[in-house]
Amino acid sequence: MANKSRIRIAIAGIGNCASSLIQGIHYYTPERCREGVVGLMHTEIGGYKPCDIEVVAAFDVDARKVGQDVSRAIFAKPNCTKVFESNIPDSGVTVQMGQVLDGISEHMAAYDEDRTFVRSTATELTKEEIVAELKRTRAEVLLNYMPVGSEKAARFYAECALEAGVAFINNMPVFIASDKSYAERFKARNIPIIGDDIKSQLGATITHRVLTDIFAKRGVKLLRTYQLNTGGNTDFLNMKNQDRLASKKKSKTEAVQAVAKKRMENEDIHVGPSDYVPWQNDNKICFIRMEGQLFGDVPMDLELRLSVQDSPNSAGVVIDMIRCCKLALDHGIGGLLEGPSAYFCKHPPVQYTDDVAYEMTETFINRYSAPVKVSAVG
Repeated sequence: MANKSRIRIAIAGIGNCASSLIQGIHYYTPERCREGVVGLMHTEIGGYKPCDIEVVAAFDVDARKVGQDVSRAIFAKPNCTKVFESNIPDSGVTVQMGQVLDGISEHMAAYDEDRTFVRSTATELTKEEIVAELKRTRAEVLLNYMPVGSEKAARFYAECALEAGVAFINNMPVFIASDKSYAERFKARNIPIIGDDIKSQLGATITHRVLTDIFAKRGVKLLRTYQLNTGGNTDFLNMKNQDRLASKKKSKTEAVQAVAKKRMENEDIHVGPSDYVPWQNDNKICFIRMEGQLFGDVPMDLELRLSVQDSPNSAGVVIDMIRCCKLALDHGIGGLLEGPSAYFCKHPPVQYTDDVAYEMTETFINRYSAPVKVSAVG
C-alpha cells in the first residue's frame, strides 16, 4: 500500500530516546524497508514506514539543545546513546525552550555537566505559545519524553496536546492514559492517546513478564523475584533521587504482577532501577532472579542477565506507537487506544497478557490499515 502522507510529530524532551527515534527514522529508508529489515515489529503499518515520520516541532530545556536544529541537538550532551545513523541532514526544525516545572531534579546539579542538564537561560514558552506552535506546524502526534518523576511537566504537555487537538503518546511513568479523568477528556475531544510508560522492544520488563507468565502456565509456584537494573544515562542519574521513583517502581512492578498466577506479597517482589554506573552510558544491564516450586514442592531458581542499549530498545516500539496513532487519526478514532497501550506500555489502564495484547494490537492494525473511504461529492 502506498503511504498516504507524512506523519507529523512533535517531541517534548530531546534526550537519548528521542535521539534513537530520530536516528531510526533516517536509518529505515525505503530501500532498507524493501530489502527486509531487522529490528522492526512492523515494516509497514497502514502503508506507513518509519521514514514517513517527520519531526515538525521539538521542545527541551537544556542550553546545548535549545536553539539548535533538532538534527544536531540529538547528539548534544548529555545524550550518550549509541549512534547507528549519523547521516541526518538539517531538519529546519529548531528546538524551542519548553517549560522546566519539575523536569530537572535538584540533585543533578552535583554532577559534571557532561552527565547532566545545563538549564537554558532562554525564556520558557507558555502553554499558549506551545499550543500555537503545535497548531502552526500542523503536528499530529506529541511524544512525551520527560524525565521520570516529572509529574507536573508530563501533565503540562498532556494539556497542550488536548488544547491543540494533537494525539498524545506518554512514554514515561506519570499516569495519564491510565488516569480515568484524562482518558475521558481525550475521548470527549476525539483525540487518540497511548500510554503509559513505554515497554521496550526486548527489555527487562517484557522479559520478566514472559518468564512470569511461563511460571503461571507451566504450574510453577513463583515464591520470590527481583529485577535489578543499572545504567549510566541521564535517566538512571535522574532516578538516583528516590522521591522521583514512586511511579516508575509502581509501573514496572504492576507490569510483572499482572501476569503472575497469584498476586505476590509486596515483600516477595522487587522491581526497579538500582544504581547509576556512569561508564555504562546508555547500556542498561538487568539482573532477574526468580525462585519457585516445581512438582512435589521441589525448589528451583532462575537467574538471567540482560544487556541492551536502552534508548534504541525503546525507539523500535515508539515507531509503532506513532503509526498506530496515525491510523486512529486517519479513521477519526479518539480516546485510549486500548490494544496498543496494553502491548506497548508497562502501565496501561487495563493489563493483559502479552499474547492477548499482541492479538488486540494486530486486530487494531489490520482493521484500520484499509484505505480511508471518501464519500463521493454530488
